[in-house]
Amino acid sequence: MSVIDTMRTSLAALEPINIEIIDDSAKHAGHAGARSGGGHFRLSIVSPRFAGCRTMERHRLVYDALGPLMKREIHALSITAKTPEEV
Repeated sequence: MSVIDTMRTSLAALEPINIEIIDDSAKHAGHAGARSGGGHFRLSIVSPRFAGCRTMERHRLVYDALGPLMKREIHALSITAKTPEEV
C-alpha cells in the first residue's frame, strides 16, 4: 500500500467528505527529510468533525489520525482542513 493510500485509510477516522493528497516529495529531493525517507505532502480535507475547532485543533486531529506515519513516512505536511459549510 502506498503512503497516500495509508494516509487515506488513517484519515477515515475523521469521517471526511473529501480528501485530496498531493505528494510533493520530488520537489524536495536532497532535503534532509527526503534523505531519511520521509515524504512531503499537501493535504486538503473536509470533515464535519472540524466544526467548532480552531485551526490548531483541526491540525491536531489530523496529526493524531496519521499517528506513526508522522514519525517516518511523512516528513512535512501542509494541511488545509475545513468543515463542509466552509467549502
